Amino acid sequence: MGSSRFPKRYLIVFLTFICTSVCYIERVGFSIAYTAAADAAGVNQTSKGVILSTFYYGYACSQVPGGWAAQKIGGRRVLLLSFLLWSLTCAFVPLDPNRTMLLVIARLLVGVAQGFIFPSIHTVLAQWVPPHERSRSVSFTTSGMYLGAATGMLMLPSLVKYRGPQSVFLAEAALGAMWSLLWFSYAVDPPRSEHPKATASGFGESLLPMKGSSKMKVENGVHFTKSPTIPWKRIVISLPVWAIVVNNFTFHYALYVLMNWLPTYFELGLEISLQEMGSSKMMPYLNMFIFSNIGGVIADHLVTRRILSITKTRKLLNTVGFIVASLALMALPYFRTSGGALFCSSVALGFLALGRAGFAVNHMDIAPRYAGIIMGVSNTAGTLAGIIGVDLTGRLLEAAKDAQLDLTSPESWTAVFSIPGLLCIFSSFVFLALSTGERIFD
Repeated sequence: MGSSRFPKRYLIVFLTFICTSVCYIERVGFSIAYTAAADAAGVNQTSKGVILSTFYYGYACSQVPGGWAAQKIGGRRVLLLSFLLWSLTCAFVPLDPNRTMLLVIARLLVGVAQGFIFPSIHTVLAQWVPPHERSRSVSFTTSGMYLGAATGMLMLPSLVKYRGPQSVFLAEAALGAMWSLLWFSYAVDPPRSEHPKATASGFGESLLPMKGSSKMKVENGVHFTKSPTIPWKRIVISLPVWAIVVNNFTFHYALYVLMNWLPTYFELGLEISLQEMGSSKMMPYLNMFIFSNIGGVIADHLVTRRILSITKTRKLLNTVGFIVASLALMALPYFRTSGGALFCSSVALGFLALGRAGFAVNHMDIAPRYAGIIMGVSNTAGTLAGIIGVDLTGRLLEAAKDAQLDLTSPESWTAVFSIPGLLCIFSSFVFLALSTGERIFD
């Protein structure tokens, strides 16, 4: 299990953090590389939206199967196989905007492969991480997405400029191969013995206020090796599950629209080159990294010190995060400088990340045994948000051009950013009304 100074679970959490970082370097990297190649080839905004959203079709198809596979085969194995698949796809597919069908197939494959990753991660973390460390562990792992996006925004435009768009694919494949080697070398399944995993891993759960009966269930259930039949009907009709699903949809709608279209907003809306922006262009994602970890630490502090219940903690952070993000999103198109746009997008993404300490960790609160399954369900909704939001944004911009609006005008971008802003307000009320921090699935 490793030394007491550095328990094995910390290494597992760190490796999942690197995993999400590499995944989002890939996603941001494709957006940057394809945008550069497509603009050079004269591809219109609608066609760009179609290609950029193709990833999410494959991603949506594999979320629930990913949760099932992680539950049955093991999150560790599924994570390794999915990483190898998308890395090999990036290594061998040429980035040619004129070979549309090849790009569509490649993005579908990458989407399918990455769709297995987050349900697998939630299965692994639910096995390894004790309840009183869940908020900061999940927040740290998911903050890797934002650090990866920030790193991609900082480094990859220069790589495109000096080495061409195809070099981004090769760099991403190399990163994927290196992480796969690390995971294969150091990741192991949780200990299996007659003792509860919590004891074997060197931690307890005395810091988490729970009823005696619930504690016993947690101690007996943390092995997660052989689960009973998945209660699909109860999952589908559960209102707390729907609260998570709705908020996951909104979070990813806002995130994917900004991730895929923020480069276009800077290039065409503000007429500012990404290469000329220097390190400032990574600030929105760096802010997500910071706020995600702040949210996790705050949540665990409120719970372990018994300042607030788990339910109130989740609702507080989710509401604050989504309401502030909604205001920043709706203000974004009216800031006509790079500094103003970076400020608004940084606030929006930062507070959305803070909100993840509400809805995202809630999978493990209500159903630790089925965390991967419910993550697959809710992430399917988040992926549908990517399909809808990324494609709809391209159509909105094309419609603005057809209406004789200049893409440099705020009016062309108002609907693009107002839609996720209004969704944030709606979702925060849904979470307040329907969510709970209590375990509802044994």
